[in-house]
Amino acid sequence: MSEAYIVGAGQSPFGSFPEETYRSLFDTAFDRTLSSVDGGVDAEDIEEAFLGTLGVGGRQIGLSGPAVTEHVGLHGIPTTRVENACASSGYALRNAVATVRAGMADLVLAGGYEVMTDTSSDNTKWWLGVSGETEWERLSGTTFAGVYAQMASAHMDEHGTTVEDLSRVAVKNHANGAKNPDAHLGFECSLEDAVNAPEVADPLNLYHCCPTTDGASAVLVASEEAAFDLTDDPIRVAGVGAASGRVGLFQRPSLTSIPATRTAAERAYEMAGVGPDDLDFAEVHDCFAIAELLAYEDLGFCEPGEAGQLLREGRTDPDGELPVNTSGGLKSKGHPIGATGTGQVVEAFKQLRGKASVQTNDPVRGLTHNVGGSGGGVTVHVFERSSEVES
Repeated sequence: MSEAYIVGAGQSPFGSFPEETYRSLFDTAFDRTLSSVDGGVDAEDIEEAFLGTLGVGGRQIGLSGPAVTEHVGLHGIPTTRVENACASSGYALRNAVATVRAGMADLVLAGGYEVMTDTSSDNTKWWLGVSGETEWERLSGTTFAGVYAQMASAHMDEHGTTVEDLSRVAVKNHANGAKNPDAHLGFECSLEDAVNAPEVADPLNLYHCCPTTDGASAVLVASEEAAFDLTDDPIRVAGVGAASGRVGLFQRPSLTSIPATRTAAERAYEMAGVGPDDLDFAEVHDCFAIAELLAYEDLGFCEPGEAGQLLREGRTDPDGELPVNTSGGLKSKGHPIGATGTGQVVEAFKQLRGKASVQTNDPVRGLTHNVGGSGGGVTVHVFERSSEVES
């Protein structure tokens, strides 16, 4: 079985772009991806594509993948649209890696795109709600923010987590995103601002929720032979983990953990032959502030109930022992649903190349964690600098 490597990665700016289309956003991400390949790459050498999108607002749901690849000049290659809610492009990357490892292709494109700001807030709420359990949650009136608010309330009751703990997620990620030129909400916020923001779904307020965002991202996955023809320092995909879980909260034994994250992480760590203590940074799914705290615990960064302490002690700050969401995360960089998973990989690629806007100290290994809905589908990937690991 061939190894798989990332040889290029790029994203469009994330934000609100009424003048753009899903095709034009992906065009920008694709151009930046090609430009990031050290030795240059001919787009005609790309053999297949997997592209994630939810289709917020009902825009070109059927065959949007081929519409995008044809638009950027990838004529005739097999293109598969992947839909797993907010984890769509995380799963697109997994499919691209599997295709390379199976020997079916040497150079495969994974990516995603979404336009979310061209429809009313009520319509957006409807579309986002489709990623939750439909019959017993959404049609009963529960919003997506309401689903995560229940998880936050349970974590507070069980572990003593506070509104300040939730707010520190926003403060940290906005501080990082303020340095990212591609971030949607590229400004800093104070703890006081984050604590006192208007309520969205108790106990979550405005600063505890990510924005709805337009954007696209892309990653080039190569076999070992192709990778070292394109660059002397490809990024090895060391571990791939994915898992599905119960879509509805009422179906789960606990509201303070996402079992699919734990299973996906175990699989990724096992494949990579590493554990959470071996990571130098992580990009985790922080669609709501409580989601980042749950990720700390489910990914093994700390024991259950200790996520707030990890944050308070600054251990996930850029100069901490495990920096988390140096891109700004979904909270500040933005959350264009289909583009989020591979957007996290763009940050991992930059970190391992020493080119991130908030650069950590000479990282060798990092992780990305992409959650669909409230945990119905999850991917976890571990990436390594091949030159450092093999030397």
